[in-house]
Amino acid sequence: MEKPIILIVDDEPVNLAVLAELLRPEYRVRATTSGADALVVAALSPRPDLILLDVMMPRMDGYEVLRRLQAAAETRDVPVIFLTALAAPSDEEQGLAAGAVDYITKPIKPAVLHARVKTQLEAARARVFLRDQNAFLEAEVQRRMMDHELAQQVGIRALAQLAETRDAETGGHIRRTQAYVELLAGALRDHPRFSGFLTPENTSLLVKSAPLHDIGKVGIPDSILLKQGPLTPDEMEVMQRHPRLGFEAIERAEADVERTVPFLVLAKEIACWHHEHWDGSGYPDGLAGDAIPVSARIMAVADVFDAMTTPRVYKPALSLEAARDYIAGNRGTHFDPDVVDAFMAVQEQFFAVARQYVEPPGH
Repeated sequence: MEKPIILIVDDEPVNLAVLAELLRPEYRVRATTSGADALVVAALSPRPDLILLDVMMPRMDGYEVLRRLQAAAETRDVPVIFLTALAAPSDEEQGLAAGAVDYITKPIKPAVLHARVKTQLEAARARVFLRDQNAFLEAEVQRRMMDHELAQQVGIRALAQLAETRDAETGGHIRRTQAYVELLAGALRDHPRFSGFLTPENTSLLVKSAPLHDIGKVGIPDSILLKQGPLTPDEMEVMQRHPRLGFEAIERAEADVERTVPFLVLAKEIACWHHEHWDGSGYPDGLAGDAIPVSARIMAVADVFDAMTTPRVYKPALSLEAARDYIAGNRGTHFDPDVVDAFMAVQEQFFAVARQYVEPPGH
């Protein structure tokens, strides 16, 4: 292990020689007789581990040297011990207040010098160790959070894929609807009716929750879910249970954890109420207007656009323009008017997403 580097700054060459002689057996010593030179030497690599700095020097005194050392990124963390013949308590207080870690009065006593230098070097090593430990711990916390986030996303995607396979859909539906929700949230984030809800955090949670909107379809019989012709009134009644089934499934999962999970709160809203209509004619609860959660109102536009533009075993796909016109034509009836306006503002981006994640042949 290399010896620590100590920079001595004193305008008296005799003092430099004495200090260097005292310290050289245990340390690597650098020396300079002016404050200006000290700033240059202190910035050289490798940096000094400690600086012994005379206070009373011509042209640039120790206080100014210390101020400049602390202002420079390269030297701000190098500890400084003031050396001075000024022995009044007020002088020592002034030196420590300026940022020096210690204050040694002249004439220098060798035992005091060695003790103070050793103490400050050990304190500096401890600070570096703690800083490195904190950096390591912060990186470890970040890594674990990323692992948790990834595991959470994989779990959401797996559950969503389970629902989609029941409905003969693919992962493209998940990617498209997530992208549509994100586009709508971005277009609405500055709207006075939505800005309070659509914070960056809530938008992220909303996008994360979107794949679970049809999780309740796992509870619908295949004979109804995959029927190629129109559903009978009884079959439609069964089909319309899937929002409530999704809500209840997520709520049961939520009950197994000890604290509220924010994305599950939004997932329940989306799963339960994305088939509600602005005019109150939707299901399962016949909610109307602002009684429908914002998350569900956004999901409604994203889901309908995707459903209309994607082929299924029971229907062909409509054109992107036809789906756009349907949504525009149901502004204020099926859909929140402001969400439709946001959709119209980003319709070309919707079209681009639809073309990017097009369904493969046979779906």
